[in-house]
Amino acid sequence: MPSEPQLGPPLHRAIDAVWRIESPRLIAALTRIVRDVGLAEDLAQDALVAALERWPRTGIPDNPAAWLMAAAKNRAIDLLRRNRLLDRKHQQIGYELESTRQLTPDDINAAIDETIGDDLLRLIFISCHPILSPEARVALTLRLLGGLTTDEIARAFLLAEPTVAQRIVRAKRSLSEAKVPFEVPQGEEFTARLASVLQVIYLIFNEGYSATAGDDWTRPTLCEDALRLGRILAELVTDEPEVHGLAALMEIQASRLNARIGPNGEPILLLDQDRGRWDQILIRRGLAGLERAEQLTRQPSPYVLQAAIAACHARAAAPEATDWSRIATLYGQLAQVTPSPIVELNRAVAVSMAQGPAAGLQLVDMLREEASLKNYHLLPSVRGDLLYKLDRLEEARAEFERAASLTRNAREQTFLLNRVRDCTTPTTRNSISRKIV
Repeated sequence: MPSEPQLGPPLHRAIDAVWRIESPRLIAALTRIVRDVGLAEDLAQDALVAALERWPRTGIPDNPAAWLMAAAKNRAIDLLRRNRLLDRKHQQIGYELESTRQLTPDDINAAIDETIGDDLLRLIFISCHPILSPEARVALTLRLLGGLTTDEIARAFLLAEPTVAQRIVRAKRSLSEAKVPFEVPQGEEFTARLASVLQVIYLIFNEGYSATAGDDWTRPTLCEDALRLGRILAELVTDEPEVHGLAALMEIQASRLNARIGPNGEPILLLDQDRGRWDQILIRRGLAGLERAEQLTRQPSPYVLQAAIAACHARAAAPEATDWSRIATLYGQLAQVTPSPIVELNRAVAVSMAQGPAAGLQLVDMLREEASLKNYHLLPSVRGDLLYKLDRLEEARAEFERAASLTRNAREQTFLLNRVRDCTTPTTRNSISRKIV
């Protein structure tokens, strides 16, 4: 794979913006032609290198997408000729490429536009193929569909760049060796594969919304990447409620990003946020998406239910106006659809807000022996908060200390240690932990 260009000041930043917009459909169209996602990305990268060499002298062309496609196709023809790939498959590819070599940029762009929706959808499904590990799916999706460099992906997830590069190379090799077809799956396979796609997009969003580790509590650029992917998918798959449910959930959650961080980067929890800073445009988009999802829903489904929970918060003008009983009911339905200790923990918080901390604590205590929550810092964090509200301060302090020892996020650890101090010298009661409700 060619080395990644390092984009710098004004013109290069403009080229970078063009690349972020156009690279997914460029790679998608090339994959359909050369039938290998790794080769398609290499050709797209070669076209970007050519643009970085040419455009500073000539300016960005009126139709940059068509220019990049033409450059990539010419590179593919030269590669096939040089390697003397004479088997039937590569001969056919060569004929297809040669037949378009003399087309004008407008002709090329029109040809791309004819199939771009299908090609993008195929690229999304192949990037999220279940033969790949979840980590590889995330990295490959951000690379191919987000237009991120390996360095950007590594920095976003606090990983070494060679680690990310190796994941991407192995993922493309796995897809090639398994001869995964560049197609949209059909029937029951479509449903299973779509679930993998939605999982990948939501994993990206959640890492941006609540960073697992590091010094920053949020990484908004990851949320933006996931949101863009969710919107693309909602435009391509129009009749699946879970697609619209996930898009709606991310829109509403993203509306709070500006209000979740204080002036020094400290966390501001849901009930303490200035709701005037919530992005109303994103909320309206999210509520519209939820309405669309509910119209399509034949039975309760996970992302639609989570979007409905987020909508309860979005519709409340003030914390005290929140319909906690409704939220608790929705979490109960979610627990039936996708049984999970984490869902039950969220339901316990909602019950505590609707019926009082004692009722919530009773449900939380039922989860203390759950093996999957043994090292999950939000369990002691929530339990500590409920004990604090019941004036059981020594027990609360121990829970907050345990939660602080389990989290890998520096901002969250500071917050939890402040809660420890609150238990020694009680101050204003803080609200519940961040990923809950």
